Amino acid sequence: MAQALIQLDNIIKTYVSGELVTEVLKNVSFKIEKGEFVSIMGPSGSGKSTLMHILGLLERPSEGKYFFAHKNIADLNDEELAHLRNREIGFVFQSFNLLARTSVLDNVKLPLIYSQNKKKMDARAAKVLKSVGLEHRLHYFTNQISGGEKQRVAIARALVNEPAVIFADEPTGNLDSKSGVQVMKILQDLNAQGKTIILVTHETFTAEHAKRIIQVHDGQIVSDKVVKNRRFANEGELLK
Repeated sequence: MAQALIQLDNIIKTYVSGELVTEVLKNVSFKIEKGEFVSIMGPSGSGKSTLMHILGLLERPSEGKYFFAHKNIADLNDEELAHLRNREIGFVFQSFNLLARTSVLDNVKLPLIYSQNKKKMDARAAKVLKSVGLEHRLHYFTNQISGGEKQRVAIARALVNEPAVIFADEPTGNLDSKSGVQVMKILQDLNAQGKTIILVTHETFTAEHAKRIIQVHDGQIVSDKVVKNRRFANEGELLK
């Protein structure tokens, strides 16, 4: 059997400040296969954000093994890790993390700066913006568009390098219900096209749009279940 896209074996994450040692993640183990849509759910302080940072190669675990795309992360230096993150991972954050006073097109082009010429960058960025319904906003500044549109720009930026996986960290947290539904529909559509999606949320309703929910509490996995009655985003639905 082929190795999973993501595999964690007994991951521990501790933070040390003087004599204070805080264990945030405790022996976390699971696999995520290519093409899955998984929610990582837990309350504030559960360790889910730290887990996402490790999964997204933003932090290293203190102990344990992490294999991403068949690579042992411990074998990679920081430069190799950054390259892997740029090529294989897309991020969508609650706060959008867009550059202010910069066009929608230029925001989406950012991950391509080191890999393609300007003409190809523009064409690729325009293509993914069209895929999220924003072809009419290419040259708007990010302060001229709505919150829902900003999150769709963030999704387009996450897609532009054709990554292996997209991490969405509370992607509907700053949105009204209608915009939240649009974002969840885009994520579900991307998954239907074969993209691996990992959604981090504290809301059960949002988590149930995924196919599988991994629940985290006090730094440990307390359940890992397939969603039996999966929710599907549609225009008539409001996120609760």
